[in-house]
Amino acid sequence: MPLNIVLIEPEIPNNTGNIGRLALASGSNLHLVKPFGFEISDSRLKRAGLDYWQHLNLHYYENIDDFFKKNKDANMVFLSSHGTKNHWDIKFENEMFLVFGKESIGLPKSMIDNNLDNLFKIPLYNNHVRSLNLANAVSIVVYEGLRQLS
Repeated sequence: MPLNIVLIEPEIPNNTGNIGRLALASGSNLHLVKPFGFEISDSRLKRAGLDYWQHLNLHYYENIDDFFKKNKDANMVFLSSHGTKNHWDIKFENEMFLVFGKESIGLPKSMIDNNLDNLFKIPLYNNHVRSLNLANAVSIVVYEGLRQLS
């Protein structure tokens, strides 16, 4: 039943470490797509992930093309503040890939434009907030998926 959490070019080690801990706690796989805004050996990543990092089911990709080539038949949904459908409208399935963009700009525009039918957002109820912290957003979506699948 594991879900697949995909981080496209993550920039902040603490977020990636926290998402790694979440992946392990939720039984999910973590997919990290380079380039990263930090080194995998970064102490902030390890601190946020604590001693869990070695237990993760972790996959690395050299770039976006490498990720899509290796997962071309995967069932994917894309999370972006530009989505028009809410995350609770995702019809979660086992092994689904949940694709999140980098902290500063989110998903690349081409990825958004090419996946409009599978583009979802977490609703925000205050126009002073552009987006949620990446680790928080991943948590919200993963646990909605677990709720639906259980």
